[in-house]
Amino acid sequence: MTPYSYRKIWQVAFPILLSLLMEHLIGLTDTAFLGRLGGHAGEVALGASALGGVYYIAVFMLGFGFSVGAQILMARRNGEENFRAIGPIFQQSALFLLFLATVVFTFSKLLTPHILRNLITSTEIYHATLEYLNWRVYGFFFIFLAVIFRAYYVAITRTKILTINSIVMVLSNVVLNYGLIFGRFGLPALGVAGAAIASSVAELVSLLFFVIYTTRKIDWRRYDLFRRSRFTLRQLGHVLNLSAWTMVQQFVAVGTWFMFFVAVEHLGERPLAVTNIVRSVSSLLFIIVSSFATTSSSLVSNMLGAEQPQQVMPTVWRILRMCYLIILPLMAVILLFPGTVLRIYTDNADLIQASIPALMVMTSAYLIQTSALVWFNTVSGTGNTRAAFTLEMAAIATYALYVYYVVIHLRADVAWCWTTEHVYGIVMFTLAYLYMRKADWRSKKI
Repeated sequence: MTPYSYRKIWQVAFPILLSLLMEHLIGLTDTAFLGRLGGHAGEVALGASALGGVYYIAVFMLGFGFSVGAQILMARRNGEENFRAIGPIFQQSALFLLFLATVVFTFSKLLTPHILRNLITSTEIYHATLEYLNWRVYGFFFIFLAVIFRAYYVAITRTKILTINSIVMVLSNVVLNYGLIFGRFGLPALGVAGAAIASSVAELVSLLFFVIYTTRKIDWRRYDLFRRSRFTLRQLGHVLNLSAWTMVQQFVAVGTWFMFFVAVEHLGERPLAVTNIVRSVSSLLFIIVSSFATTSSSLVSNMLGAEQPQQVMPTVWRILRMCYLIILPLMAVILLFPGTVLRIYTDNADLIQASIPALMVMTSAYLIQTSALVWFNTVSGTGNTRAAFTLEMAAIATYALYVYYVVIHLRADVAWCWTTEHVYGIVMFTLAYLYMRKADWRSKKI
């Protein structure tokens, strides 16, 4: 087995990139439509969708983190050519994720209002955030099951379907957003609640697409994907042994980001609106880096399953070169034409002007964030998710302390608040790279 060529890496990464880009358009369309509600109501809606959206993502990361562990395990079995072992992993994971979705849905319905009441100072933003989440949490049932399908396709490196699925999901979201936010197509004008309903329904469409495509177009018998297997705690425990660390790690990572938004909300409604817009632009860069980072995780696990650890580092360096080749020109466009980029999200001239400094700071962070995310996912791909968890917690602890000092203590300008991304990236890159250079990951069995 030779190192994965640039062509092969691109064949795996490009569909993941397109699928993540399409999924990003869900948040982008929410922001773009709500940003055009106009005046103070538009800023409140933007702030509410920011807090509600990040809260939703933080809880969703529990399910996504579990799927990452399942993906690593399925990729290892795929590399070993033990294909029939993939089906039981898929089934046990789907059942667990359905149970987890029920738990987080119930928790969100019962306790979220009390939690948010103690965190959000603006009464208007509090009620708008609650209105958004009351409908958004139904999406947990659909997205938690969809991510295990995504993990399966990434694990077997057949990622083209992810693009088609995401296009269908985004088109559904755009049409429903337009109808439910502004009251078009005979639908009621629901504002921020309409954005939440549209996103949840789009996730249902995504899940149905995965089920129909997999049953009709994939040789699922080769993997025992839908053949009934006995539920065993031993099999689930094997997956959880990997996934428990990624679940907590992903939840804490985005949960800390949620606390960043809460901290910025204390600075006022305008800084929060600025942060939401900058977050949306950041997400565009993040999904590009994330697609290559996910590719690294999957290919590393496949290589170790094929007992070719010597090919890991050359492959990761190729992935990094390809990622920077795409991310650097985009960074240049954002830095040279910030006003043009921001007009995608809002037509409020004052808000655009206020957002430019924070946008510049955020964009520059990707010089280090790119390497940090790829190397961190490489650590996860080796199967040592406990080590990855430890690295993440060290980076997050540093990040949280910096957020407290800059945002809460200094009450700095929102542009300075975004330097938190530089701090996180520097710590994460340093720790992950040192692990891959110094630790004994080559003999890790899962």
